[in-house]
Amino acid sequence: MKMLRFRSPSLSSLALELQCTVRLLDDSEISCSIQRDTKGQFLVDHVCNHYSLLEKDYFGIRYVDPDKQRHWLDPSKPVVKQMKCQQPYTMCFRVKFYPQEPIKIKEELTRYLLYLQLKRDVYHGRLLCPFADAAYLGACIVQAELGDYDPEEHPADYISDFKLFPKQSLKLERKIMEIHQNELRGQCPSLAELNLLQRAHTLDTYGVDPHPCKDFTGSTAFLGFTARGFVVFQGNKRIHLLKWADVSKFKFEGKTFYVIGVQREKKLVLTFHTSTPAACKHLWKCGVENQAFYKCAKSSQIKTVSSSSIFFKGSRFRYSGRVAKEVIEASSKIQRDPPVVHRCQFGQSRSFTSLSHKQLIMNMEPLLPALSSSRESRDSSADNGLSALKDCVHLSPLKPSVTPEEAEMEEMLNFSQERREDEASQRTRVDEDRREIHVDSEDDTSGGAHTISDTAYSPCASLVPTPVEEAQGGLELLFQSPARLLKELHADPDMQRELQAERQREAEREAFRQSLCSPSSGRQQMQACLRSAARLVLMATGLLMILLPLLLVLLESDLDISFLHDIRQTPEFEQFHYEYYCPLRRWFLCKLQIMTEHLSGNE
Repeated sequence: MKMLRFRSPSLSSLALELQCTVRLLDDSEISCSIQRDTKGQFLVDHVCNHYSLLEKDYFGIRYVDPDKQRHWLDPSKPVVKQMKCQQPYTMCFRVKFYPQEPIKIKEELTRYLLYLQLKRDVYHGRLLCPFADAAYLGACIVQAELGDYDPEEHPADYISDFKLFPKQSLKLERKIMEIHQNELRGQCPSLAELNLLQRAHTLDTYGVDPHPCKDFTGSTAFLGFTARGFVVFQGNKRIHLLKWADVSKFKFEGKTFYVIGVQREKKLVLTFHTSTPAACKHLWKCGVENQAFYKCAKSSQIKTVSSSSIFFKGSRFRYSGRVAKEVIEASSKIQRDPPVVHRCQFGQSRSFTSLSHKQLIMNMEPLLPALSSSRESRDSSADNGLSALKDCVHLSPLKPSVTPEEAEMEEMLNFSQERREDEASQRTRVDEDRREIHVDSEDDTSGGAHTISDTAYSPCASLVPTPVEEAQGGLELLFQSPARLLKELHADPDMQRELQAERQREAEREAFRQSLCSPSSGRQQMQACLRSAARLVLMATGLLMILLPLLLVLLESDLDISFLHDIRQTPEFEQFHYEYYCPLRRWFLCKLQIMTEHLSGNE
């Protein structure tokens, strides 16, 4: 007799260390070793301990899988089970939840890290801003990293060394220098950073991590989640804002993402389509986490949500962490001495590093009209806007050497590439049409063979037999008498077999028709139909006996069970309850009351 043995990981395999590299907001990196069962919270705490950061609930760690799909590292799950790429693991420390009011951040260290994130958003074109706001934000960055303007140290074009925006015009650089030299003089780095935060948080795209998708018309749209609510952008214009108080639920099925809410006392369902199910699930998780963080008053109010809340079908997810109100309350209770903020030096700043040719190619182009290479067009386009949301859906696998930063840079490029590809495809079609016309004209002049498509001979379209190779035999065949043709056909053995098979099939069909007309077969068919109907009625009755009590429990009871609560929250159940069940219930009670009064009157 053989004994069953369950295979379990050995102590040596559990003790195997894995290397992780986390890229910080200033592009520096820290490394650490983890075990196979180490959870994501360990990495978050490790980075926060490196900074001596207490207000860590705003931050998270992001990684990119081999399919170029971005993810947020789940603190409650082991790192190894989430990472699908090869070792060593490379991740990025980023701001996950942008504070609604940066002034309520208690420590200067937290504000500095948020400043670094916003500087990245400006640099990559995620933070859209008008010309005046862009110049002010750029001046704040220059003041924070360079200090006061000194004509002896700074040349006339010192702003050109700062790469602040995807597209920088001379007009914008001159405006930045004007603000830097006059308005911001005397401000220390912390004050300049705070001014940037105060101005940035008033912009529509503050905190927006754009998710590309298609709306119901097939147009490209970018979805995002902010402290105010759910937003939709098309190009560089916000077309929809649904506040968190009006958002009821997020759902997804495959590649389709649903936003269910209420606007102007009417039910609202927004539908969007992503490129892959993984992108749709990531979008759904981001929506669930942002809704819980900004909408809930306490973390104890957070519940597990399901992507499709009928019989637990689909993915289930729960945000684990404190909410915004709890974070602000905890920040106000911090009593320690402020930690030292180690700022990047001027030469180490990303904004000072000159862009290489490759980076210039990868920079995004705005969704506004294309900029020409001349200085005049650059100056005129700066008034209209500086950048636009750029992101796209990636379908090609990620190369092993690609880092999350490179993947992020590729994401910013792809939407403009799609635009250029569409324009190129249109030009290609026009060129092909021109080439076809040109080739046709060459054929005409060369005297080659031509095909008249309308009158071309087609054998299958002919009403007479196709001519055979022997011309004489073919003509004789065409002019033979019909009687002679039929006689020769019937003498053919193959034709005889086909005729016999056709006679047998006709006899079988006739026998079947006679059997249907006989009384005995009619009774048998009637009995079979009755038995089928009886089985159907029994099955329907049994199903009704099972579902009716459950439906009554759902409609009439107040049992606070997660399963029943999830079903009650679905839009379909709410519509059935208010539009069908409640009127039927009132009608039934009214009739019952009338009957009761009538019976009591007769007595």
